[in-house]
Amino acid sequence: MQYRTLGNTDTKVSLICLGSMTWGEQNSETEGHAQLDYALDQGINFIDTAELYAIPAKADTYGRTEEIIGTWLKARNNRDQVVLASKAAGPGKGWVDHIRNGESRFDRVNLEPALDATLNRLQTDYLDLYQLHWPERKTNYFGQLGYVHTEDAFTPIEETLGILQGFIQAGKIRHIGLSNETPWGVMKFLQIADHMGLPRVVSIQNPYSLLNRSFEIGLAEIAHREQVGLLAYSPLGFGVLSGKYLDGAGKPEDRLSRFPEYDRYSNAQALAATQEYVALARSLDLNPAQMALAYVNSRPFLTSNIIGATSMEQLQENIASAEMQLTEETLEKIEVIHRRHPNPAP
Repeated sequence: MQYRTLGNTDTKVSLICLGSMTWGEQNSETEGHAQLDYALDQGINFIDTAELYAIPAKADTYGRTEEIIGTWLKARNNRDQVVLASKAAGPGKGWVDHIRNGESRFDRVNLEPALDATLNRLQTDYLDLYQLHWPERKTNYFGQLGYVHTEDAFTPIEETLGILQGFIQAGKIRHIGLSNETPWGVMKFLQIADHMGLPRVVSIQNPYSLLNRSFEIGLAEIAHREQVGLLAYSPLGFGVLSGKYLDGAGKPEDRLSRFPEYDRYSNAQALAATQEYVALARSLDLNPAQMALAYVNSRPFLTSNIIGATSMEQLQENIASAEMQLTEETLEKIEVIHRRHPNPAP
């Protein structure tokens, strides 16, 4: 397993990060623990979760994923062996009304109890990385490319950073990160941190895959120049890039079969691109999912690639992608497909 430095810190994280959002919905506690055991044995030291999980987000599974990780940490007594990351939910009226009435803000009234509850569920005294799951302000994230300006009130960034600094000083968190953020958002957090002597964000967790390379447009340069590396989520586009949904072949237990509303990566353009990526992989005698993950792994602005799986077979296959090195010829063939189908699933 390769390891990369988290931002400008001395923390080393595995190239592959174990995502967890299916635990408590598609996966049981026993299955979640088995995945954690296997991942740790394979050299993965980075675990990502969120108060929101399990997915789909709903009141009766809220926080369940953190609880599953917490019981594993307690049973194994191995907190010092993992880099643990979680996220605080932003506002989402009509979508996450079960989380602080859908009106969560990144102020002390909301963040302090959110963090304390996360630590309690995880049965730990601290997080290595605490992330803001999505912006409090209205902007273009979760599949939106175009920005439409709306005058809205949000917690001043200096106030949020001051609260997070307090958490660091109290020993509750070590580092902070952003998620589903825009270039303006990342640079504003950095600018204010540098100007006011507040903690800098060290990572940004955004979507990145063969079907969505929008990170490259404005954020890749920031990742390099400001040491705010990408934690790539949905690197398989909800499993679409494995090819298992092509020609209506999804199984009843698969995520998009169970939750068809999660269609971000399965529109006609995305499926057309997937057909070509899968055909390319098979023509090269490569596993399509592993090729897609290996592409993400190869990006120089990447800190860690967050994989998720509902079966041990998928998990083993996905982790093994860390050993795959794509040739320059293969990378160029991928670029040819990308030029025909640029970002079909933002």
